[in-house]
Amino acid sequence: MALELKSLKKAIGALERSVTIVDTAAKVESLDDALQETIRAGIIQNFEVAYEQCWKFTQRWLRENRTPEDADHPRTRKELFRVAARHGLIEDPLPWFAYGDARNLTSHSYDEETAESVYQTAVQFIADAKLLLAKLEALND
Repeated sequence: MALELKSLKKAIGALERSVTIVDTAAKVESLDDALQETIRAGIIQNFEVAYEQCWKFTQRWLRENRTPEDADHPRTRKELFRVAARHGLIEDPLPWFAYGDARNLTSHSYDEETAESVYQTAVQFIADAKLLLAKLEALND
């Protein structure tokens, strides 16, 4: 059964657009602190949604396209990404572990240092999320 990937595409696209806007803005630093914080919070929120969509669609794809043993094996997200790498959905599970750690930070802390760290992780995440989406689209039947 084919997966409907529209929400995943939308989530990754929203994150990419928000980061692009910040990257192309002439002087984001010239904005007042409250506006900079709001922009960063929006990017972090887009990262949270895109990351959650990525792991959920990875899990759905495995359930739909692999043996019941493979599909039921991942008990943690780290295991899920290891299995996804074995099946060619992602290249390397290690960055995905870091994305998961960053995602977990967003639900526990909102200090400026953490926000900046998660923002940087979100920027790195885009390329891997787009590769996952491309693999899911190519293998989606």
